[in-house]
Amino acid sequence: MVTTADRPTPSLFEGTAAAVLDRSAAALGQQPIAPLAPAVVPPHVALRRSRIGEYVALAGLTGFGALFALVKLGRTAAFDAALTLRIQGRRHRTVDALMAAASWPGFPPQSRMIPPTIIGALFASGLRLEAVAETVAWGSALVSTVAKGFMGRARPVAGTDLRVVAAPLGGSSFPSGHVLTFVGTYGFLAFLADTLVRPELARRAIVVGLVTLIAVVGPSRIQQGHHWPTDVTASYLLGTSYLIGVIALYRAMKARSVGSPA
Repeated sequence: MVTTADRPTPSLFEGTAAAVLDRSAAALGQQPIAPLAPAVVPPHVALRRSRIGEYVALAGLTGFGALFALVKLGRTAAFDAALTLRIQGRRHRTVDALMAAASWPGFPPQSRMIPPTIIGALFASGLRLEAVAETVAWGSALVSTVAKGFMGRARPVAGTDLRVVAAPLGGSSFPSGHVLTFVGTYGFLAFLADTLVRPELARRAIVVGLVTLIAVVGPSRIQQGHHWPTDVTASYLLGTSYLIGVIALYRAMKARSVGSPA
């Protein structure tokens, strides 16, 4: 009988060889050997998890396409009017101020100054790849302009039922340029903060602040009477798909710059 004390201590070479075998097994789609096996999911589960972003992006594009078709066919008018009235019917001075503040960064001239300032700050800090990626993320504004050109939907009109609390806007109502631009620009900035900022308290504060801004800007566009609910919903769907694409592109570029797999 061989006791634990009688067993030879593994050499450095043997330990290295075991690690290589673990990596080789993972590369071949096999479950890693002990002691890693209990802590690692099966290869097919890992592959499925790695594609969650792709599935979300595809679902977003599909949802956007469905809403685009329904709006184009005029099938959402009754729903949009009913929900808009309900949202606008809940009036409070604090809520009105919050909604106005959420929409403010999306109006010119600040909408043309804030994103370039963020990009310039990233570049000046030495985060040049991040500055380039943030520029691409800001491209969500261009996506909005292109989508508006295909739809040409009229905006809500102030009257006995609907109200517009700010200056009337021109252009197509579908999709919401505010929402689409915010999801792309500030969504990617939140991603950068979550991955790059070292102090935990500062990281959480930045991410929560940006995510809150993105979440509130949609209802603010309806509450202010500038967009229909389907305009906003479609923008969140398309913006999320665009954001996931930008993040994937950034990760691929980052992996190439540091010489590691994405």
